[in-house]
Amino acid sequence: MLALINTLVLALALNRLSLAAPAANSTNDPYDFIVVGGGNAGAVLANRLTENPNYHVLLIEAGPDDEGVLQLEIPFLCHEDTPNTPWDWNYTTVAQPGLGGRSIPYPRGHVLGGSSSVNYLFYTRGTRDDFNRYAKVTGDQGWSWNNMQQYFKKNENFTAPVDHHDVSNQVDLKVHSTSGIMPVSVSGFPTPIDGRIINATSQLKGDFSFNLDINSGNGLGFGWVQTTTNGPRRSSSSTSYLAPNFRQRPNLHIVLGAQVSRLLQTGTVKGLPEFRSVEYRLESDGSIQHVTATREVILSAGTVGTPQILLNSGIGKTTDLKAVGIKPIVDLADVGENMSDHALLGNGFLVNSTDTFDDFTRNATIAAQDIAFWQKTGTGFLVDTIASHLGFIRLPNNDPIFKTTQDPSAGPHSAHYELIVANSLALTTSPPTGNFLGLANVVLTPTSRGYIKLRSNNFFDTPLIDPALLKTDFDKVAMRAAVKSSLEFLTAPSWAGYVISPINGLENATTDAQIDAYVQKNTATIFHPVGTASMSPKGANNGVVDPDLKVKKIAGVRVVDASVLPFVPSAHTQVPVYVVAERASDLIKAANH
Repeated sequence: MLALINTLVLALALNRLSLAAPAANSTNDPYDFIVVGGGNAGAVLANRLTENPNYHVLLIEAGPDDEGVLQLEIPFLCHEDTPNTPWDWNYTTVAQPGLGGRSIPYPRGHVLGGSSSVNYLFYTRGTRDDFNRYAKVTGDQGWSWNNMQQYFKKNENFTAPVDHHDVSNQVDLKVHSTSGIMPVSVSGFPTPIDGRIINATSQLKGDFSFNLDINSGNGLGFGWVQTTTNGPRRSSSSTSYLAPNFRQRPNLHIVLGAQVSRLLQTGTVKGLPEFRSVEYRLESDGSIQHVTATREVILSAGTVGTPQILLNSGIGKTTDLKAVGIKPIVDLADVGENMSDHALLGNGFLVNSTDTFDDFTRNATIAAQDIAFWQKTGTGFLVDTIASHLGFIRLPNNDPIFKTTQDPSAGPHSAHYELIVANSLALTTSPPTGNFLGLANVVLTPTSRGYIKLRSNNFFDTPLIDPALLKTDFDKVAMRAAVKSSLEFLTAPSWAGYVISPINGLENATTDAQIDAYVQKNTATIFHPVGTASMSPKGANNGVVDPDLKVKKIAGVRVVDASVLPFVPSAHTQVPVYVVAERASDLIKAANH
């Protein structure tokens, strides 16, 4: 799609890649902290740690700079940012049995800002239940919902939307912060279906009831999408936490185009092997470099990258390491295990309207005109992400699946699945003609668990990625229920005369078996992986990090990214990662005062 746009932005991206090499090929200055990965968490850490002028911090990012890349700035282009772009690692999964044996693209941000530079911009915190469960399973009340409120406030800077309309009927401003770093807002351009959606919530009620603010701690019901936008542009960890005034701090050094391969043991502390040396390869000349931290190495390479680095370092399950020719140093069996992710299904419906956004994604001339309008005015539908509303719904308590499967949700205020409503088919293939409504489904509480494993002893080989999408009966039941809820939502009187029929095979799926076959054929990922370096109580035999995020059985290393979350939250994951990093910054400062 969008061949013209892709051609233009690829040329720009290649130019940015040439600028991404570090100013010097060595990092010989002494650093207190080395942060590996400049994504959501890494950028927070780089910012917060360098608030102390006595801390010298090196941030190492494998990808290029995001600054000035038009593709990444325009919110609506989020569905074009991955896969198969210069800003994506361009991974693929192993064959997924739950998807009929398909191997699918697995987007991960390969750019400063990480996945916050390429995601769909949804600002969802998760629920009170989610964070209270993190506190319970780790034995650390610091991760509880109440304690984490201070970090939501430090992260968020709620701002007026582009069109400056009254937002009092779209968000509860009492639960938002205007003093944080990350700009957040709501839709700045009304879509033709907004009224139909809101009317449907009052007509149907029940599971579809209106929720003024899905970020209040109670995530159930339908509400307005909140996004990480600043005026007409995307907000990412790079544009906010690594804004120019922060990048200019003399105690912060950022190296781009540098892929970390492994950590090297530097000694022993209290009987534990210490890993404070980082090995990385410069993209500019292929040279291998080493740099050592005087205090801590912090892995923020993400749910895929962090376990790969640990495994390459000889930290993992001994038998697995030996099998690929890596010398085991520390037997930590859960590294790379416990991976969970949100499965995504994009459904499409033919509608009786010509006022949708579909032509943008299939007509290069129209797309160029819309982009030019955005560049000139900073207005129009491109100022928003692809959807304006979402709904969070639970399975009924008497669903038969609960006879064989314990409820995997974090609690009664947490949904099992999500509906995302869009004024186009941005999340699925758009036919060459016609106008469409998009209604995507997400399984929020998967019971399936996958893994990240090494493919070989080549440190730079892509890992084996198995998110285990729809592998369990529960996940299949939840997705089937989400499809049925989508169809039910469109029975509201507000949609009368508007929705004509489902497309792409859903129109022929009338039985459970047919729906399941449709789901298996069309499901992918919304790329919210967590869990591959999970938190567990201090001293526990399971897990990878303690509640203070220090890696078990070794010294000198913490993990701060989505991989530490033992359960995927019932939310899009960028905000939970931001607040994990905000709290981690305080923990690190307290331990190194």
